[in-house]
Amino acid sequence: MPAALPETDDDNGLEAAVDQAISACGGDMRAAIRALIVANEFLENEVSELMKAVSHAYTRGRFQSYSG
Repeated sequence: MPAALPETDDDNGLEAAVDQAISACGGDMRAAIRALIVANEFLENEVSELMKAVSHAYTRGRFQSYSG
């Protein structure tokens, strides 16, 4: 099993976010991972739908290219 990474001061709140996710799932790390995977899949679907909408708008000429 790999050794734990040492904590650094420049984690930008990552460790606190990890602790919060685990705490929100009652300390169950598997439940926290499951919840994060579900949230990630939701966000990936949202991005996909937005990209389709923007692509559709470009093909209809609703957006103009930036020419600098």
